[in-house]
Amino acid sequence: MVKFKGYEFVDGGVCAAEGFTAGGVIAGIKAGNTTKRDLAMIFCAERCKTAALFTSNKVKGAPILVSKEHLKDGYAQAIIVNSGNANTCNPDGVEIAKEMCELAAEALDISAEDVLVGSTGVIGQKLDIKPIRIMVPTLAKSLSAKNSGDAVEAIMTTDTRKKEVAVEFEMNGRKCHVGGMSKGSGMINPNMATMLAFITTDVAIAQELLEKALRKVNALTYNMVCVDGDTSTNDSIFLMSSGLAKNKEIICEDKSYEVFVNALYAVMMNLARETARDGEGATKLIECIVNNAPTEEIARSIAKSVISSSLVKAALFAADANWGRILCAIGYAEGDFEIDRTSVELASAKGKMTVCVDGAGISFSEDVAKEILSEDEVKILVDLHSGEESAVAWGCDLTFDYVKINAEYRT
Repeated sequence: MVKFKGYEFVDGGVCAAEGFTAGGVIAGIKAGNTTKRDLAMIFCAERCKTAALFTSNKVKGAPILVSKEHLKDGYAQAIIVNSGNANTCNPDGVEIAKEMCELAAEALDISAEDVLVGSTGVIGQKLDIKPIRIMVPTLAKSLSAKNSGDAVEAIMTTDTRKKEVAVEFEMNGRKCHVGGMSKGSGMINPNMATMLAFITTDVAIAQELLEKALRKVNALTYNMVCVDGDTSTNDSIFLMSSGLAKNKEIICEDKSYEVFVNALYAVMMNLARETARDGEGATKLIECIVNNAPTEEIARSIAKSVISSSLVKAALFAADANWGRILCAIGYAEGDFEIDRTSVELASAKGKMTVCVDGAGISFSEDVAKEILSEDEVKILVDLHSGEESAVAWGCDLTFDYVKINAEYRT
């Protein structure tokens, strides 16, 4: 985890924030699998101010359509999520998503309009509601402030590790929290949202500022991740605020707002990094840092272009310092900048090496470069020498296993 001064990492994930409980059970949604959790729930004792972002893909999963409708008043109290089936491109998809909300609402004794819904898994296969009907009451009874890990497990598909983070910090003398969990390993190229991510906080904050903070931090975190260049049909991120920390409500972009934004960044950035690290078949986390760019937009464009390049990703899988591929990816990034002032360095725990200066290659040791690139975390450092703006993006290498996993995804 990347640490931040003033923010302490704590246990609890989405349950670290006051008022939240979670749970996950085995419903048997995943074909032929009755040993893994596949149905999750997050619940708050209070109706929460809630902000959300969704996929920009023109094909949208039924859960997105239902959740958007339920969020028109800006409030939610619970989330129900299944894995194993995306409930997308199904003629009865909306009906199924609505029933999932109704089942959760009945079990929790709240309004169905206060329930959000998410699904992840295979696209275009009908989702059987029967196992969900059977297990929702058990799921509701399992809710606990200690069961965030069960909920995380229940939303995993090809993920190989649980992704959950929580931080504790002080605001106006009150102890506050932001916690989150997410899933995602493949079909990852977020555009306005992410795979599935659920963030909770007990900070009291105005609705419009909650939404603004989510958009701002998302642009710097999840939107700067790429595994394979595919934007999912079900990308959703929810941010729920219980307000139970009892801090003085944040109503303007003051110092308290900045403290909250930084806490949100600490959680979402670490979840984003873990998503890239857990890319399907990946052996390396790739971090591209762009410095001294003319604008922040250009810096972001270049960083995302580099970590999205299949040729760069394949070269790094082999620990090959093929800097020409990096420069190529920089060159087709959107924006007006001078490539002949650009330098590139490769770095890891084994050291740092310059491979390109002023847009041209220089002599370097291939053996040393290979040693640097053989680590499981690799950095590509790009300096444009033409401004003061910077950006960072995260990706992973492209391996043989990625093809195998996705060739056999349905079978």
